[in-house]
Amino acid sequence: MDQGFLGNGWNYALSHLGTGIGVDTDGQIAEASGEESVRQSIWLILSTAKGERVGRPEFGCDIHELVFAPNTPGTQGDAIRAVREALVTWEPRIDVLAVDARPDTSEPSVLIIEIHYRIRATNSRFNLVYPFYLST
Repeated sequence: MDQGFLGNGWNYALSHLGTGIGVDTDGQIAEASGEESVRQSIWLILSTAKGERVGRPEFGCDIHELVFAPNTPGTQGDAIRAVREALVTWEPRIDVLAVDARPDTSEPSVLIIEIHYRIRATNSRFNLVYPFYLST
């Protein structure tokens, strides 16, 4: 199935260590397309703190305001709200079906955020797990 309608964009090398623009085997900027482009967009939105981008300071997610918060149910609720608001605002290609947050059982300073979403154009459902590191 042709998924060109989902768009193409720079391929970001995503990891828990940060983001960077991917490079292909020819040394050119790599591109992501289709569902991968959407997944990378979600990750980029969540990993960008509001005010971080000079040209668009309102872009990003308020989750970074929680970096020094304790890993409690209240913090988990705040994280869920921040993630949902950011994705609804900045990723129009998806419907956010559910967002959940829970502590990582093996690492108490990590909040595991699970996002269930549907790509509007294809009605395909996906989930993404985003680890958020608290400084507790």
